[in-house]
Amino acid sequence: MLPLIIVLVIAVVVVAVGVAMYNGLIRSKNQVENAWSQIDVQLKRRLDLIPNLVDTVKGYAAHEQETFQQVIAARNAAIDAPDTPAGQAAPNEMLTGALGKLFALSEAYPDLKANQNFLALQEELTATEGRVAYARQFYNDSVLNYNNKIESVPTVFLAKMLGYQQREYFEADEAARTAPNVDF
Repeated sequence: MLPLIIVLVIAVVVVAVGVAMYNGLIRSKNQVENAWSQIDVQLKRRLDLIPNLVDTVKGYAAHEQETFQQVIAARNAAIDAPDTPAGQAAPNEMLTGALGKLFALSEAYPDLKANQNFLALQEELTATEGRVAYARQFYNDSVLNYNNKIESVPTVFLAKMLGYQQREYFEADEAARTAPNVDF
């Protein structure tokens, strides 16, 4: 009778450990998906603000068409980019550079610099950029946790059986690591 009890206890412990590992994997996977969703929300928020900013600046700097076209092209590239960290990184870094040029226009146009709509939109975009940076960091932390979990013993065995794959980090491309050259 004692050997049967020992076998049952071991079986219950193995099942409990398996369930705990599985639940941990699911929590980590869901955390990564939630973190990506937060990045997506902030990037879309930024994309929604850009047309208003461009329209405001156009009223003061109508002859700066090249800058407007760069911002619009960068926004369109970001909208059309694949919904993956690698697909979103480059277009959004290009958009950040184009917005930097647009904000630099305010230095050449004092009336624009004093315009309340411009200032409010600039503040809103700046706050959104901070939210994007935070969301990227949160996503990368979640990916780190998830990748560690699926590569660590004993969950690595369960993760491989269930087909869990490593997730990619949201990284800036090499061009985005250098400061943009703004020249007017």
